Parts: sequence; structure tokens; C-alpha cells
Amino acid sequence: MGQIHHSIAAAVLAVVGLIGCAHDIRSVDNADPVRLAEAKAAMRDLWTGHIFWIRNVVLDNAVNNPAARDVAEQEVVANAKKIANSITPFYGEKASEKLFGLLAGHYGAVKDYSEATVAGNSVQQDAALAHLGSNADDIAAFLSGANPHLPKDTVRGLIAAHGAHHVLQITQFKEKDYVHEVETWKIMKQHVYVIADALTTALATQFPSKFT
Repeated sequence: MGQIHHSIAAAVLAVVGLIGCAHDIRSVDNADPVRLAEAKAAMRDLWTGHIFWIRNVVLDNAVNNPAARDVAEQEVVANAKKIANSITPFYGEKASEKLFGLLAGHYGAVKDYSEATVAGNSVQQDAALAHLGSNADDIAAFLSGANPHLPKDTVRGLIAAHGAHHVLQITQFKEKDYVHEVETWKIMKQHVYVIADALTTALATQFPSKFT
């Protein structure tokens, strides 16, 4: 447990400076502020759905409710497809499919960690954490390669901290620490807002004509 908290703290500290960087791109030339605000709200909604349905999956795992877990998992996949589809107008179908695969890998690592935690299997936990880390690298490489306004290190830091929130939440459900999980949920939601806003603003900066 101490190692988990240490890893999470390190990830959060590493991203503190990067969050500011994500918010610095506020002025988008030629973009309609109303359309930009609507796009940000839509992207925030998609990423909130991501953490909402994964939260259901890991909670259902912790309380051994496979029927509810399976339904929630279907929603996780549907949500990942929606997030991936959100970049189709900018980068095309192949890029959308690539992002969907990366999001599926992210979820797969979180699910593996959840199942390993319920089973008390530290070896599988470590493997899931390694997968979560390498997947964050892959997501950062993909997004930064597509959009020059998304620096690789910034994206990697944001996704790594996001993954650490999943890990902490899984641990709290395992330990029935619901009081602290409430606080984790609030932090997770604010953090995915940062991710969503960074993605939307970068898109508007790269493709201003699509936001006019």
C-alpha cells in the first residue's frame, strides 16, 4: 500500500507543472469561442463517462457483482469508441481506430490491475502497472505525433497521473475505504477535465477553421 501511494504521489508531482502547460493554450486565433466552449464541454463529458464506467467496473469487481460489471464494461467500450470517433473529423478513420486500440489497452491494464488486486496477486499487479505505463507512453507518442500542440512529455504526464488515480481508486474499493474514494473521484474528475480541455484546445489551435 505504501508503494502505491508513493507511486501516485510521484506521478501527481511530476504532472503539476504540466497541468499549467495544458491550460496555457487558451487563446485560439479565429476560433468561435461559443463553438470552442461547446467542444470542450462535449470532450469533458466523454472523459467523465470514461472514469464513470470504469469506476463501476472496478467497484463491481471488488464486491463480486459480475452481472453489473459486464454491463458496465460494455459502456466502457462504447465510450472509448466515442472518444476515438471524436478525432475522426480531424485525422481520419485510421487514426480513430488507432486511438480506440490505445484506449482499449488503457482499460485492459486497469481491469487487469483490478482483478489482480481482488485476487491479491502482486505479480499480476506489477504486470498491469507496467502495461499501464507503457500504454501511457504509446498514447503520448500518438497524440503528440498527430498534434504539435500536444507535447509528448505533457501528455505522458497527464495520462500517467490519470492511471495512478485508477490504481488508487481500485485499492480504496478493495479496502472498503469509501470515504477517501469519494475524494479520489473528485480529483479524477477534475483531472480528466484538464485532459479534455488540453485535447480540445490543441485541436482548435491546429484546425481553427473547424471551430469557426
